[in-house]
Amino acid sequence: MAFQKAVKGTILVGGGALASVLGLSQFAYYRRKQVNLAYVEAAECISEAVNKEPPSREAQLLTLQNVSEFDILVIGGGATGCGCALDAVTRGLKTALVERGDFSSGTSSRSTKLIHGGVRYLQKAIMKLDIEQYRMVKEALHERANLLEIAPHLSAPLPIMLPIYKWWQLPYYWVGIKLYDLVAGSNCLKSSYVLSKSRALEHFPMLQKDKLVGAIVYYDGQHNDARMNLAIALTAARYGAATANYMEVVSLLKKTDPHTGKERVSGARCKDVLTGQEFDVRAKCVINATGPFTDTVRKMDDKNATAICQPSAGVHIVMPGYYSPESMGLLDPATSDGRVIFFLPWQKMTIAGTTDTPTDVTHHPIPSEEDINFILNEVRNYLSCDVEVRRGDVLAAWSGIRPLVTDPKSADTQSISRNHVVDISESGLITIAGGKWTTYRSMAEDTINAAIKAHNLKAGPSRTVGLFLQGGRDWSPTLYIRLVQDYGLESEVAQHLAATYGDKAFEVAKMASVTGKRWPIVGVRLVSEFPYIEAEVKYGIKEYACTAVDMISRRTRLAFLNVQAAEEALPRIVELMGRELNWDDYKKKEELETARKFLYYEMGYKSRSEQLTDHSEISLLPSDIDRYKKRFHKFDADQKGFITIVDVQRVLESINVQMDENTLHEILNEVDLNKNGQVELNEFLQLMSAIQKGRVSGSRLAILMKTAEENLDRRVPIPVDRSCGGL
Repeated sequence: MAFQKAVKGTILVGGGALASVLGLSQFAYYRRKQVNLAYVEAAECISEAVNKEPPSREAQLLTLQNVSEFDILVIGGGATGCGCALDAVTRGLKTALVERGDFSSGTSSRSTKLIHGGVRYLQKAIMKLDIEQYRMVKEALHERANLLEIAPHLSAPLPIMLPIYKWWQLPYYWVGIKLYDLVAGSNCLKSSYVLSKSRALEHFPMLQKDKLVGAIVYYDGQHNDARMNLAIALTAARYGAATANYMEVVSLLKKTDPHTGKERVSGARCKDVLTGQEFDVRAKCVINATGPFTDTVRKMDDKNATAICQPSAGVHIVMPGYYSPESMGLLDPATSDGRVIFFLPWQKMTIAGTTDTPTDVTHHPIPSEEDINFILNEVRNYLSCDVEVRRGDVLAAWSGIRPLVTDPKSADTQSISRNHVVDISESGLITIAGGKWTTYRSMAEDTINAAIKAHNLKAGPSRTVGLFLQGGRDWSPTLYIRLVQDYGLESEVAQHLAATYGDKAFEVAKMASVTGKRWPIVGVRLVSEFPYIEAEVKYGIKEYACTAVDMISRRTRLAFLNVQAAEEALPRIVELMGRELNWDDYKKKEELETARKFLYYEMGYKSRSEQLTDHSEISLLPSDIDRYKKRFHKFDADQKGFITIVDVQRVLESINVQMDENTLHEILNEVDLNKNGQVELNEFLQLMSAIQKGRVSGSRLAILMKTAEENLDRRVPIPVDRSCGGL
């Protein structure tokens, strides 16, 4: 309590004035510096991390096999599971964690990327006088502040605008948002404020102007969710937890309690998904932190266990960065069907979501075209008519399964708990379910407290408040400048490395390859329009990346930002990983196919392909058809009815433009619907019709052919870089 008071008292000193002078991430950093003295008290309770770097996966597997009995075995490597492992190991408990897939491969990497208390939950708490929801908001706001402090490189405050289109809504929402600030208390990031119509449009020029009254701006946090989850896992490993991804629990182990004669859960039979090897991991206490798969593990313990998880699918889409300001989000508090939609800048792109529909539990959730179009329609309602919201501008889309739960101990088993639930079965299996990303730490604390009590473990109180996550301790807003100066990295790449790895960015920079250019000196990019570099692939393996999917989706975030860019980077990523992990040609081919399947189904590539098929309708005016036919025949000089790479090369050579054959093959393949190595006139007209309707954007072939037509006589270079690369 003294520690908490010290932190709160320090934060209050000059916070508002400092925030107005500094940028938000810098403000969070310097506020952290103010509270360093308070953190000393917490840090003194924790021994130093036993490992300077996380042990290799092979070393972790050996530990899992050779330790006779752990105190705690956590099943599940999402945010909550990794949080439980970190909480347990920093209390001095012998801790293990196994995850069937990769760390954060499920719901924890597919969130809205917000660290928030939940404005809508506070509204419900007030309207329905619901004390449970009020407590949940208050707890989440406390956890929001802590997470911004312990991982400043991965998180930052974000202003979010609430546009007002009716005068009576202004005082209504203003009171609600001010109460949000009030509930946050000393953990308030920055006070909310009201904007006039003109000022709102100045901050968010894409906003719908008609009937706009003004806007209210409030502050929440934003983070890189998969990297945050990974930072928690790596921190737990550094403190001594035996953590292993791609370890599936086949069954639970049980033994008879000599005092009661009852069977007690005593560990798990685990299978290495990558090798097929099986072995037992024994533990005094087993924790089920498997999110949507909660009931699967509960039924391993008791086949008659009542299902408590009610899965709900939340779909998000990513659009080009020009759809939103670089540092201002948007909240639609009441969509056409009563849901809430966020429209946020993230990683220099724009993320929009989410939906909330019942779904079946699956390891491979797929975003539906219906949900994608629902989000697009809601976005159209709030953006100016000058901004054409095109289906083709969807760069990536994904679905995450939110594990809503009912409390098995509640009399009303149909009532969904908006807070988390800790359940202890008769055999001692502890289940933590529900909750939200922001409150992972407090959920973990409650779970380990319950484990200590139920299994008579000897440990002190939780020590994770103020405990820096991997990369956070020595990060500063200017760290990237040292990367530029010391290693010769591009400024954009250096900023990305600092924001992704924190004080570990120097280790990545040391691995960076020489470019052979005057500038940058090092840092070969995986794909031209994103700051990810080849050295991150090698470093990602040190962070337990085992597959190409791990690399494109969770070590880097390429798959979540632009699936076409991710697919382009895949061959090089597989080549680099193969070199480090000694993959043969068969394994490399298998990794490529698996990763492409992941992009196709889970990241929205399937939806893209369905926008342009050989059955696509051609809806063009006769004048447009004539114009496009003339353009096509400039390439199809022999009047064959189709064009090939040879035809495109001939036209390019005539205007003195050189392009390698692989690039030309990629460009034609985007439009070659029947995959016969050529583009027919009908396919070209289908493409142009889809572009006119907004279903497809950024087609390199369309841009190349249009530019070539305009420049055949002028003989100037043709730009063919992907424009947005929409789905």
